[in-house]
Amino acid sequence: MGFTIGGIREMRTGTRRRGRSSECTAVAEFTGLWGWDVVPGARAAAGACSCGRPDCRLPGAHPLDFAPQVPAGATLDDVSKAWSEFPGASVMLPVGRAFDVIEVAEPAGRRALVRLERMGLPLGPVTATPEGRAQFFVAPGAAADLGELLYRMGWDDATSLDLHGLGPGAYITAPPSDRGGLGPVQWLRPPSLDTATKPPAARLLLGTLAYVAHRSRA
Repeated sequence: MGFTIGGIREMRTGTRRRGRSSECTAVAEFTGLWGWDVVPGARAAAGACSCGRPDCRLPGAHPLDFAPQVPAGATLDDVSKAWSEFPGASVMLPVGRAFDVIEVAEPAGRRALVRLERMGLPLGPVTATPEGRAQFFVAPGAAADLGELLYRMGWDDATSLDLHGLGPGAYITAPPSDRGGLGPVQWLRPPSLDTATKPPAARLLLGTLAYVAHRSRA
């Protein structure tokens, strides 16, 4: 994975000594400790996107097309070098590689998270976006199978649940980066060594997520 937890502590100390940004330290944790690819993303201010396109459809909420991906396993030196080319970039994670995402309205997501924790079910990282969405990290392949999984559980219309799957080709903004100029993304459940590298199968969470989403919309 690149370095150990002890290495993270040493890395943080070294970061302060060398004046490297806390942003680079966070990105190096994503790549080295959690095993995730990372991409520098656009930022937004006053509705304008740092990508420079006046017709940008997702201001401050997409990867920079001209920025290279920082691969899983990249060290702090690798990250610092990459981020020096794009100072102030947001941190974005490509979906569909190490994890897929099931997204639901944040109030429903928070209630479902409490239920799932009480039930003792395995959980991966969970984020909350400033747009009011909760994003549950699950095993890759969930997005493609979401409709079928819901149908097997008796939910005929997934759209009515406001429950969506994000898979290959999608990107999410990672905490604590700002998204779209609306504010930072936050962890509702931060990653850990076991959950980041082996997120749970979607079927383990989906019944509870669908039930709570249905009750919330009703």
